Amino acid sequence: MSTEHPSRAAGRGRPPSLRDVADRAQVSHQTVSRVINDFPGVRPMTRERVLAAIDELGYRRNNAARTLVTRRSGLIGVIAVGSFLFGPTSTLAAIQEAARKNGYMPLLATLRENSQAALIEAVDEVLDHGIEALVVIASRESMGRRTAELRPGVPVIVVGPNPAEADDLATLSVDQSAGATAAIEHLAGLGHRRVVLLAGPQDWVDAQQRLTAAQRCCDDHGIVSQVLLGDWSAASGFAAGRALLAQWAADHSGPLPTAVFTANDHMALGLLAAFHAAGVEVPADISVVGFDDIAGADYFIPPLTTIRQNFDALGHQVLLATLSALAGETVDLTPAPAQLCVRSSTAPPRA
Repeated sequence: MSTEHPSRAAGRGRPPSLRDVADRAQVSHQTVSRVINDFPGVRPMTRERVLAAIDELGYRRNNAARTLVTRRSGLIGVIAVGSFLFGPTSTLAAIQEAARKNGYMPLLATLRENSQAALIEAVDEVLDHGIEALVVIASRESMGRRTAELRPGVPVIVVGPNPAEADDLATLSVDQSAGATAAIEHLAGLGHRRVVLLAGPQDWVDAQQRLTAAQRCCDDHGIVSQVLLGDWSAASGFAAGRALLAQWAADHSGPLPTAVFTANDHMALGLLAAFHAAGVEVPADISVVGFDDIAGADYFIPPLTTIRQNFDALGHQVLLATLSALAGETVDLTPAPAQLCVRSSTAPPRA
């Protein structure tokens, strides 16, 4: 007869997980999370079975006990895809800062890849620590859809897209459409009527929203627009700039477009480098507008006109939405603002 401790037997040498408890109690991992977080709607017999499994397995006994007694752990899970891009990292930093200022400890899980399996693994990881709520930074539409399919048993706030099939999912973001519209309105006000739209990768919802809004605003002002695609990097901006100049030189079909709206500042940096290498002056020959207002954008040559995303406001709104969800109150999903910052890279087109 085996005398192996239940926790070692269940985990095979690792600490027992929330899924081990779920398997032992023959319930879903969402039900285990609801019991640990003392959420209503769990039948008494089911609750007793889960608590017995927690006791038998030795599942994070101290943490679970503290959560059950105090009804709060002070932990908010934050899940993000590993990325060094400005938007996701700034969003993450703002959420972490807002959580700490309000007495909560953010518990970060970074996905190795943008897949359902990786998302489930990350959700299980943070649930194992007794989080009170979950924030998912979903830059891609596919991640928003995958989040909608999960029911982790705690309130969920998604920073990013709201999938059409998940109207009940609470989502927040910076107002990408308003930012892109402000950029085109600025160019239209200067008199530009031939504008290139250098878009980001279209599996990113932010890139989709910026491009759609920019195209709509161009149409409203009678601006002739041309779309080029980049991948957020300065290298792709440089390549787009060279391609644009080569196309113009090859077909001799008319004057060079008078302005470019780039979907982020890094691509704008590459674009400026391509224009400089070709002897094209900004803004005398062509104007450039970016998006993000990254650190140092005001030191580009020339200083970059761009759209500033208010990540501090977004982090604060995400935290308020999380607290509202925990209290069972209506969640304010108003987008955080985006602001036009006019510098020296834009000017009226030459007559």
